[in-house]
Amino acid sequence: MLKPGLFAGWQKLSTRIVGLLLSFLAIALVVIGSTLLLSWQLEGSAAAINVAGSLRMDSYRLALLATQMDGGANGAQQVGEQLRRMERTLELLRRGDPQRPLFLPPTAAIHGAYAEVIQQWQAELAPPVRGLLVAGVRDGAQIKLIQQRSEQFVLRVDQLVHRIERDSETRTFWLRASQLTLLALALLGTVSIIYLLFDMIVAPVTRLQGGIERMRERDFSVRLEVDSNDEFGQLTNGFNQMADKLQDSYNNLEQRVQLKTSELELQNRELALLYDIASFLQQAQAAEPMCQGFLQRISEYFRADGGSVRILDPLRGNLHMLVHQGISEQLVETERCLKVGECLCGEAVVSKLAVIHDLRRRADGHTLQCHREGFATISIFHIFAQRQHMGFFNLHFRASTTFTAAQTALLETLGQLLGTAIENQRLQGRDRELAISEERNLVAQGLHDSIAQGLNFLNLQVQMLEQSLQRQRMDEVESIVPALRAGVEESYQDVRELLHNFRTRLQEGNLVTSLETVVDKFRRQSGIAVDFSADSDGAPFPREHQLQLLFIVQEALSNVRKHASASQVWVRLTDDQDFTLSVKDNGHGFDPAALETQGEAHVGVNIMRERAQRIAAQLQLRSAPGAGTEVLLRLPRAQRRAA
Repeated sequence: MLKPGLFAGWQKLSTRIVGLLLSFLAIALVVIGSTLLLSWQLEGSAAAINVAGSLRMDSYRLALLATQMDGGANGAQQVGEQLRRMERTLELLRRGDPQRPLFLPPTAAIHGAYAEVIQQWQAELAPPVRGLLVAGVRDGAQIKLIQQRSEQFVLRVDQLVHRIERDSETRTFWLRASQLTLLALALLGTVSIIYLLFDMIVAPVTRLQGGIERMRERDFSVRLEVDSNDEFGQLTNGFNQMADKLQDSYNNLEQRVQLKTSELELQNRELALLYDIASFLQQAQAAEPMCQGFLQRISEYFRADGGSVRILDPLRGNLHMLVHQGISEQLVETERCLKVGECLCGEAVVSKLAVIHDLRRRADGHTLQCHREGFATISIFHIFAQRQHMGFFNLHFRASTTFTAAQTALLETLGQLLGTAIENQRLQGRDRELAISEERNLVAQGLHDSIAQGLNFLNLQVQMLEQSLQRQRMDEVESIVPALRAGVEESYQDVRELLHNFRTRLQEGNLVTSLETVVDKFRRQSGIAVDFSADSDGAPFPREHQLQLLFIVQEALSNVRKHASASQVWVRLTDDQDFTLSVKDNGHGFDPAALETQGEAHVGVNIMRERAQRIAAQLQLRSAPGAGTEVLLRLPRAQRRAA
């Protein structure tokens, strides 16, 4: 009895087809295997017949050699070789050779006949031959005995050969029967498979095709009979269910089209609102007009009678009303600044969840200013930026209003867009403040490195001048005045250089063009020869990076003019795997170890290092007393950013 699970599995079309094919395959393999086995056995039997038949010729030859034996060594040797040859043949029949193949058929009669052949060989024919070989003398009686027993041995071998031949005839019959069976099986299997495949596949497919043709002609009442539980039965059942749904859909098609059209229009309006607000918030504008435009757009979309946007001050716990519309001045003054936890809006800040209040259903609604002004529904949606709560916005409705889940999600998304825009404004302001602070720091460092030191020198000279005048030492006055004039001139040049550096902007062109301009100006002002070379027509850097590189070159050339006492300067720009910029002179140089001990005192070097850090570059100073100085800036490829 089949189990229910097995019966259900057999009902599957794939299971039945696979089972049918495997059954035919198993039967075919059995018949083919038996055919191959019979063919192999027939080959072994044929080889055994040939080998056994050779024993008859070998027996006659043995008797002939024994008759011709004349007592010499040559005759005895031939008889011995023939004797061993026959023994090897008998051993081959006993052992068999699967590779040829060669073996005796596995029947009791054949193996009994072979045993009689072996017994007659060992007991009757072989002993007199061996005795003749031992005697070594021709004996007529012994030779006659060998001839008689050879005849008997040949008869015994003939019996063995005849039995092998009869067995081969029987196996040949079964081989032909197996081949006929295989042919009949092929014909029967082909017909059966065609019939079963037609019954299991073609007929159901034809029925399904007919149903589809009727449905194509809009006959949605067509239903097919389910007459099996296999895959085609399930497919037919699915076809009937599809026909039911198509009939229902066709009957309600107009209503569904109107519903989908309205949903699509609503989604298009939501997308248009999102696009409008997103593009509006991306414009450069102050916070108040940005929030005012935001509030106006969502109020028009949701047909709100009023609204407001409030910003949270987390340090003081205050909620400041930034913009408003559609609410009275009295309400604005009352709720211009709320504490977290006060009123309905302050409570919503604590929970940080969107809240929609129906004031007509609240027991304390008459105590709220919003309700007294005629508003029935107050909605509160929060403003977030990077999970940071920044405030919320209200929508006021004089009629009772509810929001769908899609509308609530839309308003929450709009709150995130507004929060991101406000946060971007704050970050931009901070970036501008940081940039101004950094530039002021660089200006202060430049003034300290040049003007402050020059003024300090002038102050000391003025004090010395005052003391000389008090002592009436005119010779000292005459030596101090030129120093004062030189100090004033140097300070004036420093001021002009600083003003030029901080007013420097990249000209139209590229970095190489701007560097050539700086180098030419340095040649004219200092009179120092400069060799400038670049293997690139301008590195693809952002303009801010190029400006920092230009400032570093200006500062390096300024140090050459002030401190190096050089007669030659080399400026090299190499744009290979890494970007490299080198400014080298042949001045008197200095000890880098001594420079490191000065720390922050050498402001010019620190300014160059800070500018290099801004663009993630590496700045090195190479120098030695009497060997000149090289400022080497390297920007690895991994740190470069394209313009």
